[in-house]
Amino acid sequence: MKNIYIVLIKAHTGLGKLAKTITKYDYTHIAVCFDNKLTEFITYSRRRHYLPLDAGFMYEYRDYYAFGKNNKVRVKVFRLPVNDDCYINVKEFIKKCKYDNMQMFNLFSMLTMPVIHGFRIYKSHNCMSFVARITELSGAVKMNKPYYRYSIKELDRLLNGYEYFEGNLKRISSKDYEKYMKKPLLSEYFHVSADTIFTLIKRMLFCNGIEE
Repeated sequence: MKNIYIVLIKAHTGLGKLAKTITKYDYTHIAVCFDNKLTEFITYSRRRHYLPLDAGFMYEYRDYYAFGKNNKVRVKVFRLPVNDDCYINVKEFIKKCKYDNMQMFNLFSMLTMPVIHGFRIYKSHNCMSFVARITELSGAVKMNKPYYRYSIKELDRLLNGYEYFEGNLKRISSKDYEKYMKKPLLSEYFHVSADTIFTLIKRMLFCNGIEE
């Protein structure tokens, strides 16, 4: 048996604070780790702090969460025991997401989750659907609806009994922090944002029902 760590994160970002206000729930981001050091997090998220729509498959680090003047981040961690076959399935799913250049961040599902409870867009995930799919592949818990319809709060309830740690993680510097925090030009910000929205709309209109 191996362990997979599901990590709920109380984000310091503006979007995280807005989501907390709307949902009345502290944890607004979610990721997965493969060791109990909790230093490398795998998820779908923004690739640069100040360019939120430049987003997709990501490896994140503690200083991506405890950025700027923040020296800690609050997390809630679940440890899932996974048999060898399920562990291989999880790793293969992550590998597929990592090396598929068409993968995108499912912005629209994330924004509408409180209202319509999630939907799929071709070759796209957000942090919730990505981690929920890993949870499903782990075989550790029974899921009663499609993985992409689980919010972070629902995953929190689903994983009751697998709690490993809840508290603050201290900031640790990472080698790509400066690159992650670099501010884009205004022209790049609008270009990337428009391209992301246009591509997602196009996939919704023309790729509905196509198998990934």
